[in-house]
Order: sequence, then structure tokens, then C-alpha cells
Amino acid sequence: MATSTSFSYCSSLFLSILIISGFVFAEMVNSMGINYGQIANNLPSPDDVVPLVKSIGISKIKLYDADPKVLKAFANTGVQFIVGLGNEFLIKVQDPAQAQNWVKSNVQAHLPATNITCIFVGNEVLTFNDTSLSNNLLPAMQSVHAALVSLNLDKQVTVTTAHSLSILETSFPPSAGAFRQDLTGCITPILNFHSKTGSPFLINAYPYFAYKSNPKQVPLDYVLFQPNSGSLDSGTNLHYDNMLFAQIDAVYSALAALGFKKLPVHISETGWPSKGDEDEAGATPENAKKYNGNLIKLICQKKGTPLRPGSDLNIYVFALFNENMKPGPTSERNFGLFKPDGSPAYSIGLSVSNSSFGNGNSSSNSGSGSGGLVNPITPSPPGTSSSGYLAISSAAVTERCHVIGLIPMLVVLLLRAVSAQAF
Repeated sequence: MATSTSFSYCSSLFLSILIISGFVFAEMVNSMGINYGQIANNLPSPDDVVPLVKSIGISKIKLYDADPKVLKAFANTGVQFIVGLGNEFLIKVQDPAQAQNWVKSNVQAHLPATNITCIFVGNEVLTFNDTSLSNNLLPAMQSVHAALVSLNLDKQVTVTTAHSLSILETSFPPSAGAFRQDLTGCITPILNFHSKTGSPFLINAYPYFAYKSNPKQVPLDYVLFQPNSGSLDSGTNLHYDNMLFAQIDAVYSALAALGFKKLPVHISETGWPSKGDEDEAGATPENAKKYNGNLIKLICQKKGTPLRPGSDLNIYVFALFNENMKPGPTSERNFGLFKPDGSPAYSIGLSVSNSSFGNGNSSSNSGSGSGGLVNPITPSPPGTSSSGYLAISSAAVTERCHVIGLIPMLVVLLLRAVSAQAF
């Protein structure tokens, strides 16, 4: 009960501050998606998550299951959902009756109140190198799609699966992007399925892991979207100033090589951890802030990649919360934008004092002492490595920035009001 009260207190004040500038921040991120993982025992209830998500302007959420509590909580919010069907169900849902029961219970039951637009069947199945999984992936996808057709839902809900970037045999230069030869036999029929049903190709892309595995050779500025000399793809003469866009274009090239040039690509996961083990290079709050802050800015520019400048990026950031029960190295538990108490894990949006969150003693999985979000549409302080890079030169945004100038004063007033109420 004490934990619930603490979250309610902290989040209500935090959200009050966010709402003041919500029309600014929401406009900046409403084209961004977020992964809402729940491998934790200290997360707020879905009902408490709704106002947080709405206040920061997130319009798309990807779940790793079809949690009815989450789907019911977000009813009538307009937020788009991708729901997941886990690897453990691949065999079971090949039975048409089982597939239909799953769709009825986990999708149809929530429509139209909850805006479910896609089901991803299996996560990174092909790179487990387990034929018992990979051989069942496409049949499971086809069965779920058939269930949607039988229920007249296939026009509003698509079926796909999410892949690791390691399905690529070659990713650099981007124009040489190619799928692993041993996976081509599995991937090609899946791509045919996407083409016929109109569903997107999902890829999980993490420049962080490339940097972590080779920090002496991979320039940090290149993976953090910071100003750098970049690299030139001699095959296309296109210049790349960040690794994520190079990875995305490598996927486009791999698809084109198999004859699927027009297939839409969505980045179903990308992010940066704010804390890691001693051997996990680059896992810091500062780098997480730069990666996700600059990523949001690029998403808002709607420029696409060098190879596909007019394409919608469709990026889902990983993740909404730090998840304290995820296995693996420390970084796995620290990809969240927010701590479980609803306060920011590090800065990417609106500046909020640490004293805004009650007694300031709540635990932090990120290890960050930073208490708030720094608005992504304003420049970094002079002298910092990212100075000016997050700026968006637009009269409309500049106007809105004047409003943000009032935030510190309003924060003080809010804190005084809370203090007065406490006594």
C-alpha cells in the first residue's frame, strides 16, 4: 500500500508538471512508439501508466503479450497497440481452433475500444538457431492471419514477427546488406507472407550492442547521433552520420536483394541502457540521454534514411520502464526511460527537479541521480558535446519554447503548494 501511495504521489505531481508543457512535448514525440515490457515486480499498475504515456505524447505501444489489464486500461485512448504472441505458442496456434480462440480472447474482445493494429507472432525466432521454433514460425503466422480473416478483422489487424538484426550476414556498407544464407529459405516465404497480407517487416536494431562489442573501433559519436565525420557508402555514394540509419538501410538492401524492395520496415526495438556492468562499455545515463534524445529529434524531422529519405521511420524505443527481473547483464534491466515510480531514469524531455518526487529516496535501477527530462527541442548547454544538435530551428517551436521558460516557476509553485498541503 505504501508503494502504491508513493507512486500515486510522485506520478501525480510529475504528471502535473508534464501536462503544463504537454502540448509541446507531445507534439515532438507523437510519431514515436514505445515498448512496454513488464518483466518486473515493482511496476505501476496499467491504470497509472495511462496518464504518463498520454502526457508524454506516445501514440504507439508494443506489448510482448496481450495483457488484458493493459489493453483495458488503454481503452478509448486512441493509442495504437502491437500485441505479442510468444514463442511458446508457435505450435499451439497452428491449430485453427486455438488460433481463433486466441484472437477472440486477446484481440477481438478489446476492439474497437482499444486500438489494436498488429500482432507479432514470435520474437527473434530465426536467430535462436532452433529449427523446432523456426520451422513453426510461418505456419503460426498464417494460422493467426486466417483466424483474423474468419473474424473479419484482417483489414484492421496485421500479422508479423520481430527479427534480430543478426539475421543479416552483411550490414556494412548498407548497400551490401544481405540476409544470412542459412536463413534465406526461412525468410523468403515470410517475406512473401508480408507482401500478400500488407504487414510490415519488424527488425530490432541496437547500435549499442555494436559499440559494446568493439568500443575501440566503433566511434561513440557515430552511434549516439552526435556530430561526426560519418561514413560513405561507395556502392550508393550516400553518406551516413549515424549507425542506426546505416543498419536500417542495410535491411532495405537485404530485402531488395530478395525482390522485396517495397516492403515497409519498422524498427520494433532500439534503445540505450543507462547502467551496465563494468565490462559493458557506454552504458551510462549520459549516453542514454544522447541516444534517445537525438533519436526523438530525428523521428520528429520525418526525413527518413539516406536510402529512403521519404519513408516513415516507424521506430519503437525500448523501453518504457526499467525491468528489475530481466535476466542477463545489468544493462538488460536498465533500458527504461522511466523508473518504476514514474520518474525519469535520465534526461530526455522536460526539466524536473529531483525534489519533485517526494523524499527523493526511491530506488533507481539506472543508477542516475538525474531527476528529470530535458526538453529535446532546446539546445544543450554551451560547451557540451551535443550543444545545438537537439535544436529545431522553427518559428513555431521557438514560440513554444517561450512557454517552457515558465516551467521552473510553475514547478516551484507546485512544490510550495504540495508542501503547504503536507503541513
